[in-house]
Amino acid sequence: MDLLSTEKTILKLPQACITYIPNFLNINEAHELFGYLRKDVDWQHDDITLFGKTYKQPRLTAFYSDTKRTYTYSNITMEPRLFTPKLLKLKRQLELTFGYQFNSVLLNLYRDGSDSNGWHADNEKELGKKPVIASISLGAERLFHFKHRTLKHERHKLKLEHGSLLIMSGEMQEYWLHQIPKTKKPIGERINLTFRHII
Repeated sequence: MDLLSTEKTILKLPQACITYIPNFLNINEAHELFGYLRKDVDWQHDDITLFGKTYKQPRLTAFYSDTKRTYTYSNITMEPRLFTPKLLKLKRQLELTFGYQFNSVLLNLYRDGSDSNGWHADNEKELGKKPVIASISLGAERLFHFKHRTLKHERHKLKLEHGSLLIMSGEMQEYWLHQIPKTKKPIGERINLTFRHII
């Protein structure tokens, strides 16, 4: 599994495109946003059911939107809160910079290395065909793994840095899976914001 460069990277993968910008937010912006989100977001800790077993999801979450549409994944239905001014400003910055339109953001708080997000795709029907997902990372660096569903040699990993932006587009959510794996290394908290358009 290749560890990709952390300089600005645009990957044209089979049936997918990934854009990675390590310094989308400068260090001061990233520190300020992390502190605001950690303190002021009403984080929730949902139960998740997989293969007939129910347990606490291995991370905390929150969901904001400028619509009243819910978002459902892994049998969890999230009710939206209205965008805060800071989140709305960030959304507009993404839209102006890249030309995509977003109407919601899912936040994840990884408290330490035991918090994770297993192999999955953001392919829920609410996201439509070829969704664009823009993910901003804050706090501790974590590895992002992604692999093609059928091309076994297409496996990669990327270090997500404080203040970085990862954009997944094309047919990635149909043909690829991704995860944030657990790690036994001592590691601090990480927050990521995944902007998306729910139809």
